[in-house]
Amino acid sequence: MSRVLSSSSALAKPLARASPIQSRSYAQQLVVQPKSGAAFVQRGPGGRHSATGHVATVFGATGFLGRYLVSKLAKAGTQVIVPYRDQDETRHLKVCGDLGQVVPMEWDMNNDTQIEECLRHSDTVYNLTGRDYTTKNFSFQDVHVSGARRIARIAQLSGVSRLIHVSHLNASPTSKSAFYRTKFEGEQAVRDAFPESTIVRPGWMYGHEDRLLNTMAVSPSVFRVNHGETKIAPVHVMDVAQALSLMLNAPSSASSTFAFPGPKTYDFETIMSLVEALTLKKLKGPNFPRPVLALAARIWDLVWWQTLSPDEVTRRYINDVDVEEGLKGFADLGIEPDVLEDVAIVYLRRYRSSAYYDLPIQSGGIKIRQPKYHVVE
Repeated sequence: MSRVLSSSSALAKPLARASPIQSRSYAQQLVVQPKSGAAFVQRGPGGRHSATGHVATVFGATGFLGRYLVSKLAKAGTQVIVPYRDQDETRHLKVCGDLGQVVPMEWDMNNDTQIEECLRHSDTVYNLTGRDYTTKNFSFQDVHVSGARRIARIAQLSGVSRLIHVSHLNASPTSKSAFYRTKFEGEQAVRDAFPESTIVRPGWMYGHEDRLLNTMAVSPSVFRVNHGETKIAPVHVMDVAQALSLMLNAPSSASSTFAFPGPKTYDFETIMSLVEALTLKKLKGPNFPRPVLALAARIWDLVWWQTLSPDEVTRRYINDVDVEEGLKGFADLGIEPDVLEDVAIVYLRRYRSSAYYDLPIQSGGIKIRQPKYHVVE
């Protein structure tokens, strides 16, 4: 027995000598916040298991755009504070980052103390909050103007370095839509409270959980308005999230306004034809006169779940505006936005019948792009 142990121990010694333990050094970089003067350290080689030193609060993180922004920030090693009203809505966000990097915190838009707690340790604040329809608790004015002003004011008083506020491409003080009018008023309120804030104006966004392609595939009737002549420039939600995440390390984007329309403009009829071609289904439905659809929307607005609101009917008749001169865009961040035809099959294939699910598409296709290295100052 002792002979066996001695021989095994003798064998282990040369093996240990043959494979010495290698230590791996990680780069560290000291970064000083330009506004508060606070210092933070970037650690690691970069990626999910590293730390950028940034702490970002994302109001509206549980929404459509928010989940993709949280994923990109946490994947890069940024600690993300996720304010929530319903704790179950944050469960899918916990796995976006490493252990302890995604921190849910309860908040109420009307509670200054909770807002201050959510951004107390953050150097960057994103405001993605928005409402497509009004409720008995929150109107467009409450969310887009009063809430945005409150977040900006508290961020300014708390010494936050960056505030990035998401508005809409069609924000206008003279719009017929209350949604677009209050979005514009919210921009002015944010700039008054936080002059160095960054305003972002994305167009209609599409993706896995959107209300554009999914609604057309399931309930095409609500988009058969204006004889399909309304023109929009849909933008991929992943491109908008990528742009927002790049702004974290781009000081030149401060005090700027960005407009993010899609690279191509379509009318509703063209997008409907694309959805039909990719789902291999005939999307039947009449062209509703505006008064009829508006009346139906007022009736649907009485239920407690999300449907088509009266203001959304108004927006169905409003074309996307042209980008104003002097506004920045994707090109300033080194991003080439996706074209709708190139990626729509990813989100529409699930609506095909099982008999035709795997059939190749006749037009368009998934365009695989090689990421380009680009530094934004």
